[in-house]
Amino acid sequence: MPPDTVSKDSGGLLTRAEFDRLSDRGRRFLGSRVAIMGGAMSWVSERTLVAAISNAGGFGVIAGGAMGPEALAHEIAGTQALTARPFGVNLITMHPRLLDLIAVCLEYGVGHIVLAGGVPSGAAVRAVKDGSRLVCFASALVLAQRMVRRGADALVIEGSEAGGHIGPVSLAVLAQEILPHVTEVPVFVAGGIGRGEAILAFLEMGAAGAQLGTRFAAATESIAHPHFKRAFIRARARDALPSVQLDPRFPVIPVRGLVNAGTQAFLQHQAAAMARVDAGELTREQAQLSIEHFWAGALRRAVIDGDVEHGSVMAGQSVGMVTAEQSMAEIIDELIGQACRALAARHNPARH
Repeated sequence: MPPDTVSKDSGGLLTRAEFDRLSDRGRRFLGSRVAIMGGAMSWVSERTLVAAISNAGGFGVIAGGAMGPEALAHEIAGTQALTARPFGVNLITMHPRLLDLIAVCLEYGVGHIVLAGGVPSGAAVRAVKDGSRLVCFASALVLAQRMVRRGADALVIEGSEAGGHIGPVSLAVLAQEILPHVTEVPVFVAGGIGRGEAILAFLEMGAAGAQLGTRFAAATESIAHPHFKRAFIRARARDALPSVQLDPRFPVIPVRGLVNAGTQAFLQHQAAAMARVDAGELTREQAQLSIEHFWAGALRRAVIDGDVEHGSVMAGQSVGMVTAEQSMAEIIDELIGQACRALAARHNPARH
């Protein structure tokens, strides 16, 4: 028996029952067999991977990103054709057609809408709750409490260990700050989670479940280019670093990804833009726009085209735990197995 699977004897069944009990609130909220959400990763979290996560017992989430209403409708319908299990849609609060996108989700019967990228407007909250459950992100206790007051049905607290756009605080700290004080709604933890023992620990702290992205990006069902998946498999935790801001005059939203030639080129681009401002060749606004546009299309180049040298290879620090390409069913089973083995070790310490 592989080391991270759960035995089918009575001890294994008992530990699985205990794990399910700890995650019962999250499972009931999501309607899934396991309280594990898929992180919304642009170009990666599309119908194939989302359906695979849900079919494996988790809860897939479509990355709405920059999609318009027509494209989103097409993606939701495509996902529904691949799974009868529940899944959600992640939408960006700054999207100019956010209310139209919410309407599409409701039209297609999406039961959970995740609003990311900022505090949602009252109109957006009301629109979501007209027929769906609202999930919001919170990066601090005061923000978590504010989101609950605004009507969030659940929260995701994501630490700086995560891939992509990140906040300044680690999940280890956020969990201690938020979980004891926000009990009105389910809270899912995210950022740097790569093993079932970690999921178990956060459940015991009061989390309802976990959200994982990096572990899923290299799954067999992921449409990511083979070069992208190999980059994940070869990488170590310390290879996934946040982008660097050279000058406070030109803010850079931190993005965690694998360091490559594109990372170095971005630093050189910032330096060149600042020099041109100092020389009077560019205004600050023009330089800021140039910096913000540097990575335009870079994520697609990495994920879809396989240019992992110059594209943006967004990855969380858990990338060091991606050691092989596995099916979603194998990944979910492995995570559960790790958690259950940890529980079994407590009950029978002499056997482990």
